[in-house]
Amino acid sequence: MKFNLLVSFIVLFSFSCKNDKELINSINGTWQSIGNGWVLEVKDSTSYSLFDLTSISCLPSREASLDELIQSLSLQSDTLSLYKGIMTYKFIKIDALPEICDANISLEKKKDIFYNYDVFAETVKEHYAFMDLNNINWSTLGKQQKQKLLKNPTEVQLYKVLEETLEILNDNHAYLEATDELYQLLEQESFESEIPVNENVLIEYGDFQIANLVLDHHVTEDLTEDSWLIKWGMMENNVGYIQVKAMWLFADLNIPQSLIDELGHVDAYVKTFHTLDEGAYIKKEVEGVKKIMDRVMTDLEDTSAIIVDIRFNGGGQDAVNFEILKRFNPKTQPIVTTKLKHKNGYSPTLSIQLNASKDAYVNPVYVLTSPQTGSAAEAFAIGTISMSHIKRIGAATQGALSTALEKTLPNGWAFSISNEIYMDTNGISYENTGVPVDYNLDYSTDRQTFFRAVANDLERDKRSILNTIKLLQQD
Repeated sequence: MKFNLLVSFIVLFSFSCKNDKELINSINGTWQSIGNGWVLEVKDSTSYSLFDLTSISCLPSREASLDELIQSLSLQSDTLSLYKGIMTYKFIKIDALPEICDANISLEKKKDIFYNYDVFAETVKEHYAFMDLNNINWSTLGKQQKQKLLKNPTEVQLYKVLEETLEILNDNHAYLEATDELYQLLEQESFESEIPVNENVLIEYGDFQIANLVLDHHVTEDLTEDSWLIKWGMMENNVGYIQVKAMWLFADLNIPQSLIDELGHVDAYVKTFHTLDEGAYIKKEVEGVKKIMDRVMTDLEDTSAIIVDIRFNGGGQDAVNFEILKRFNPKTQPIVTTKLKHKNGYSPTLSIQLNASKDAYVNPVYVLTSPQTGSAAEAFAIGTISMSHIKRIGAATQGALSTALEKTLPNGWAFSISNEIYMDTNGISYENTGVPVDYNLDYSTDRQTFFRAVANDLERDKRSILNTIKLLQQD
């Protein structure tokens, strides 16, 4: 997931009390986003409501005090900007809330199989950014998939059709999340048709598991302190090593232990952050990673070079990866451009800048990537293209760079669709192909084949990295 994921490189507007009041008075009313399908209604200068809008639906997304949003808003002329993480979302004022948003939807309609499919289909039609890239004729595909519901219009069949549709779209950031009751039905169905498992199976490694094996073997001195997501230490020849396992899970959310005991840490974390405003949550993520990176860079400031290993990092929040990348950036510069799917085209291209760090590390930096480097970790890799003292080693990344546009169906199921073209400063997109490396180590694109190759010969993995660095230094 790239949540669809701030610090000094993003401007979070802090207004005086007077300016707060002026802004609030100016933004009272209704605003429609350029891309994303959002409608923002500011009521009586005290609260706001956010709606998910398509041509056939308008569903409430969030309602809260305006206080939680005001510091992330800016008004210039007739355009309202909302800052979330590294992204700026633009809104244009409209006369009134669309009539469809005022319509009361009956419980029966909310559960209607075909209405839910139609809302999903319309969202895909309006927002999926990669129809052309993936050779999708949505007019045909959308109708074909709906036909599969006619003979068996059940929740289970709806779930299967939606899941299959996302797979056909080849959307690298799509997900579909239903209810526990629905998953129980699917599990029962799977159990009844279960095929005997071959007991002679190869060991399977998880991301964090393989990352820990690598760290334990590759560093001669482990300097990690109070951190399980970022670990660091020293390798031979005064080379520092930083391993970043994920671009999220850094926020201090004060999660009740009872919830962790019930759901597990990650699920409890997800449930808790979904109760927060997204901008406030992202800010907490950045605060968490900043504290860790302050210690990391102090410990490694006297090294001759640093390796940043994100080979086993599936992503998270872009704001997190930018906070890490900033530590190697000596000058403020644009490093990414983006645009959103909007109507029959795209929104204006947005250039995203990374501010300079006064204590930036400017010795050689080597970023390790692999086909398992995904989402926000790939955004980190894209950012390095503009930084001459950083080289990428390993293999091209996963190719899942778009921000995930999260939506909710009338029946309460959540899903996401990729609605963003994420590019380097030259306007080149790496969706599907992945961010390339400067030196290829020929990693397998198959997840477990790659993991096993590393685990089965950790010394070979280490030597291939260090030998490549020597070659690059000679060049």
